[in-house]
Amino acid sequence: MIACDCAVCRSTDPHNRRLRPSILIERNGFSLVVDTTPDFREQCLRSNVRRLDAILYTHEHNDHLTGLDELRRFCALDDRRLPAYGPKRVIESIERMFPYAVHRPPPYKGLPELDLREITGPFDLGPFRITPHELPHGATKTLGLIFADASGPVFAYYTDCAAVPPSAREGLRGIPLLILDALRHRPHPTHLSIEQALEVVREVRPGRALFTHICHDLDHAATNAALPEGAALAHDGLVVEV
Repeated sequence: MIACDCAVCRSTDPHNRRLRPSILIERNGFSLVVDTTPDFREQCLRSNVRRLDAILYTHEHNDHLTGLDELRRFCALDDRRLPAYGPKRVIESIERMFPYAVHRPPPYKGLPELDLREITGPFDLGPFRITPHELPHGATKTLGLIFADASGPVFAYYTDCAAVPPSAREGLRGIPLLILDALRHRPHPTHLSIEQALEVVREVRPGRALFTHICHDLDHAATNAALPEGAALAHDGLVVEV
């Protein structure tokens, strides 16, 4: 947190230094990222990301969208347009904020070049069947994403949500990995608290639960020590095999 002297912001534990939430998914040679945060360039450099095949967007808020310009490097590496999937609100935001990224042909070389594709229901992407669920997030909605392969659901990514409605919980039951919003202990109008996230976990019983979109109220080590078995805070640079 800018200009904050709390114990977490002054902590020397690297797990307490948190960039904005995003995930990179790799399977069978296919690579995609969910959300391009303002920290996207730093995240790609730190994790040595060499290629992207697609981008998914959960919602249009700046902390999940405005690193989009950095996609120019991935377009240049393969000399192609990148497919970018998102709900209608995201598509409209990209067209308004980054018109040069969707113009055909681009005004000049070296710009990000995106092929925008609206998410309206379940769809296939690379090795995955992806099922979206609308989740409440203050004045807007965000997409919770369930990723499945031929064997069934593999994992789910539900960030930036104030609740998980019953319809969005059904596909989570027994899922191997659930990555879920859990901002802090205190209630928040647009995000799940730790206790609310644990209530979802207790109901759907995933194999493993990782909490994301964590604010500076939560110290990594102290919070993890208090969480039940099978649940933990995610951290920047974490690699999970499913």
